[in-house]
Amino acid sequence: MNFLERAIELAERGRGTTQPNPVVGAVLVRDGELVGEGWHERKGEAHAEVNALAAAGDRARGSTLFVTLEPCAHTGSTPPCAQAVIDAGVAKVVVGAKDPDPNAAGGLEQLRAAGVEAELADGELGFRARQQIEAWLTWVTKRRPFVTYKVAMTLDGRLTLPGSRWISGEESRTLVHELRAASDAVAVGMGTARIDRPTLTARGVGAPKQPRRLVFGSGPLPEDVDLELRSGPLNEELGLLAGEEVQSLLLEGGPTLATAFARAGLIDKLLVFVAPKLAGSGPTLFGELDEPVKLRRFDTRTIGEDVLLTAYVNEP
Repeated sequence: MNFLERAIELAERGRGTTQPNPVVGAVLVRDGELVGEGWHERKGEAHAEVNALAAAGDRARGSTLFVTLEPCAHTGSTPPCAQAVIDAGVAKVVVGAKDPDPNAAGGLEQLRAAGVEAELADGELGFRARQQIEAWLTWVTKRRPFVTYKVAMTLDGRLTLPGSRWISGEESRTLVHELRAASDAVAVGMGTARIDRPTLTARGVGAPKQPRRLVFGSGPLPEDVDLELRSGPLNEELGLLAGEEVQSLLLEGGPTLATAFARAGLIDKLLVFVAPKLAGSGPTLFGELDEPVKLRRFDTRTIGEDVLLTAYVNEP
């Protein structure tokens, strides 16, 4: 068993209940045996490391802690986790991602100063630990939401298909509703709002809550469009949303809005559903950009009859 991978799995159990805190998982191992595990369950309650230590009891002494995020070194709504790890006699700590929050960072240094061996994971597992909290990392470091641009296109790169409302298949559309349910906010541009009258709700996926549903652009909105209008400069609007604890934004608008976000450097991730269809004409993914944009972590997977392309503009 890869114990950091297990910690990443545990962290997901806190998804939806820890915000504005990140999800975090922790595993304690001694002599190759898992002796305790835990995850951050709710804001204001014990962190993952403390829950794992409680589960391990005396077996924590001399163990190795695998934790997805650097143990905090400050006193907030809970005591500092780094000190709890030291007091429990843990011998080694393996951290998935460093904490960029200046109010909480420094746990690795505190552990090392106390004689605890501490290391930061690299490679794929390190990336997965950062990816798991990519929205929170962006919210903390850039004071804006992590922006994902989601779009469906034909094989010849068109965003509309004559005679059809949908480009992508049913499985892809279900995944989009799951993405909405997992996002703090979903947004389109004014053109999409006026032409398509979208609701932007997460439907048919048992969403525990609905995202905030936004329109970026100049009003007024049609009377039958029940969306929140954001008319200021994009940078300012994203800063305001961050102040309201919006950490993740799913962008669903057309090429005009996507181009505006891209030219402002505000798209972090692309999700492109490619359908096995040819349109022959119609709008393309983006309008004119100031310069080429290099993408990272390019990946593909099949979703029903479609192919989902994933790539990062800003890798976590």
